[in-house]
Amino acid sequence: MPSVRRPDDFYSYLQLSTSSRTPLLTFWTASYCNTCRAVSPILDELLTSGIGEQEGGISFCEIEYDSPDIMESGLGMTYMITSMPTLLSFDRGEAQTETKVTDPKYMKDREWLKEWICTEARRKGNGGGGGGGTGLLGGLFGNLR
Repeated sequence: MPSVRRPDDFYSYLQLSTSSRTPLLTFWTASYCNTCRAVSPILDELLTSGIGEQEGGISFCEIEYDSPDIMESGLGMTYMITSMPTLLSFDRGEAQTETKVTDPKYMKDREWLKEWICTEARRKGNGGGGGGGTGLLGGLFGNLR
């Protein structure tokens, strides 16, 4: 799986997914995170087996939250990444905060993860879960799982 250690690399993935109208799934991980090491192979297996392709396809990258350039840039804070691991989808360049996943129980559940990937792939550049709710923060925290 592609590993992102610099904000510029992330923005390149984001721009490519936006221009191709393909959702970008991001897996935020850290070197100290044992759960991340358990979830990563499950994600890799599902994505390389073609999960989400029938629904329109997805792009994917793994972001190393604790790499110096990512830490210094504040990229994680921009997207309210507060725990490891985190799955966050982007559609049309917009973070889909309503479907952000922070609960490792869900990430380790292969069937649940398949459905999450397929649901995100169905967006096909149509958006739909990027916050925009009401309130002071516009629903930024969404439905944190």
